[in-house]
Amino acid sequence: MIYTTLACCVLSCTSHKTINEIQYDSGSKILLPDTGQTFSFTNTAGEDSDYSFNPQSFTDNKNGTITDNITGLVWQQMDGGEMTFENAGNYCSSLNLGGKNDWRLPTSHELFDINDFSRINPALNTTYFTNTQAEYWWTSDLRIDDPTKVWVVNAGGGVGAHPKSETVSAGGTKQFHTRAVRSNNSAPVIINHLNNTGVGTITDNRTGLIWQQIPSPNTMTWEEALTYASSLALGGVTGWRIPNIKEIQSLNDEKIFKPSFDKNYFPSISSGNFWSSTSMQNASSKAWDINVDYGIVSYNEKTVKEYVLCVK
Repeated sequence: MIYTTLACCVLSCTSHKTINEIQYDSGSKILLPDTGQTFSFTNTAGEDSDYSFNPQSFTDNKNGTITDNITGLVWQQMDGGEMTFENAGNYCSSLNLGGKNDWRLPTSHELFDINDFSRINPALNTTYFTNTQAEYWWTSDLRIDDPTKVWVVNAGGGVGAHPKSETVSAGGTKQFHTRAVRSNNSAPVIINHLNNTGVGTITDNRTGLIWQQIPSPNTMTWEEALTYASSLALGGVTGWRIPNIKEIQSLNDEKIFKPSFDKNYFPSISSGNFWSSTSMQNASSKAWDINVDYGIVSYNEKTVKEYVLCVK
């Protein structure tokens, strides 16, 4: 199942800290894995497949675990099956797998980053991740204004908050599964990673991405968005593009809402849907987007008009 919501142009944090306050001390940059999309859906320049950054790379450790060579995270290869959200946390904390016992539920950003948008149902590389009956996978993130809802990643590739009661074990009809993760990174340290350059751009010192601070004043179709980005000159710089879905989602902070992007750095963003450059793999007329009320990642017809926030 894939999210269907309205459609706009980096890691979830722990405790009460906002996305701008968390940085892992394993290095000065956190790499975002590529979406995996290589198929071209348009002759207009600037779509996802025109660029490749940090191509997905996994290692099968032959012990029931998979290492993401881009992020360094180690994943449970076959998910733990359907269970309630509360049991999911207990399951992970008691898991002993691959000789390790420090497993946990992933954040929504961590889980979203293993998505492969060249595939669907599941949007995962099943050469490494065992295919199961999961429709959704739990994350550790509760919806900030409603703790009865949990952020989950669905088999189609979307992200959103769902009621805990929807899973079979809680009396619902959906298959919510658990996939544990662990990290060799030490504890996060507090650092402000976004920087206002003063020339209309925001630099993310964590991912290395440079963002357009003020989004497009008008909504536009997906094709129009690609053209708009390629012609943009901002801060004396050209070479802008529409972000892929993982890049635009990296700005989302599940600890804030309406908007879920930090208004200290993006003061003009208050609501709406923003385009990504990533097309739907099985529906060429649609592209992925993010709604900034809460940060739901979904999709829409490319002919619909949405906002644009460019990146380079």
